[in-house]
Amino acid sequence: MELHQTGAASTPASQPISRRSLLAAGAFLIGNRVRAAGQDQRTADEPRIIDIHQHTNYAGRDDATLVAHQAKMGIAKTVLLPAGSKYGLAANCGKNDSVYNLAKQYPDRFVFFANELPDIPETQSVIEKYLKLGAIGIGEQKFHVDCDSKPMRLIADIAKDHKVPVLMHFQYQTYNLAFERFYKMLEAYPTVNFIGHAQTWWANIDKNCRQEVMYPKGPVAPGGITDRLLSDYPNIFGDLSAGSGLNAFQRDEDHARDFLKRHQDKLLYGSDCDDHVGTGKACIGWQQIASIRRLAPDAAAIHKMFYGNASKLFKVG
Repeated sequence: MELHQTGAASTPASQPISRRSLLAAGAFLIGNRVRAAGQDQRTADEPRIIDIHQHTNYAGRDDATLVAHQAKMGIAKTVLLPAGSKYGLAANCGKNDSVYNLAKQYPDRFVFFANELPDIPETQSVIEKYLKLGAIGIGEQKFHVDCDSKPMRLIADIAKDHKVPVLMHFQYQTYNLAFERFYKMLEAYPTVNFIGHAQTWWANIDKNCRQEVMYPKGPVAPGGITDRLLSDYPNIFGDLSAGSGLNAFQRDEDHARDFLKRHQDKLLYGSDCDDHVGTGKACIGWQQIASIRRLAPDAAAIHKMFYGNASKLFKVG
């Protein structure tokens, strides 16, 4: 998760609207996704899209607005990522109960991960509770610990035991520290699939990356840490979401075309946007859909990044 200020407003509050009415409106929008809204992002002959990165209560966005937002983008299935019991997701995103409840309400449209701080006594019991309730992964892990620390090895151990992936937010000196040592986790846990996300993950497609720069601009020199990890380790995948993912391709589109071609089997579409509209320049998720379509080498690669890779990794359809 990355915070984005879109300036989108919530529904005007001049007339009270009941929770039941909001949920009904959301259900109506989902049921009429392609006819009423989704045509601008997906037509009948285009691949389905799995969005692997969204949040409930993102910057105060309510569930009905999230449901409508995903429908507008033309998303077939959305993975909801909860916050831990404290810290982590800075926009006060919904916690485990929140994502579980929305996925239970719309099981054909939403699935969910489990999450908790990695370094508290309750870590394992909380995560395993929600894995047993149907969570299909762990994350978004976004906490101030070294990425190869003992707490993160506990997370990897849980993932190994339950055969689920782990999604990690890498942000220099802030979350999942010491990114240069992450290869040690990939080697120590070859049967655990990890998914890289956020500023430090995407800045390091460039071998000349300056770690303190969160959204670098200009040409990319191939061979950065992220590029090498995706090439050398079968158990690491890339989450294309958020401003960091979009920036990685917009800063150097020639490099982006080659990167998407080389790593098309390892990349997963995600939005991680907090807007209310689900379309146009206000919506980072919508912009990334357009970028993938423009920069991917062919229709087969687009299908993999939009749907095939996530469907295989998460065992969802």
